[in-house]
Amino acid sequence: MNQPDRQAARFVVTGLVQGVGYRAATRREALRLDLSGHAVNLPDGSVEVVAEGAPAALGELESWLHHGPAFARVKDVARSELPHQGRAGFGVG
Repeated sequence: MNQPDRQAARFVVTGLVQGVGYRAATRREALRLDLSGHAVNLPDGSVEVVAEGAPAALGELESWLHHGPAFARVKDVARSELPHQGRAGFGVG
């Protein structure tokens, strides 16, 4: 279901982002911004974040992902657009 006031994006975050509370902190930030989606560890050591919501909130999340929680050391954040799916909640896997 495509809604013009809702967008979706996939972010792949590289650097020291596993084992430092990155996914849990991302979930808290996403919920604060009223975004839905998920954050999961990928086998290559990166974290995938899929988020849906207001375009401004996605932009705020993207900015936050560049630094993450205190112990993270983010090297890069790659963004790609996705179709809005109407996801509910924000999971961590």
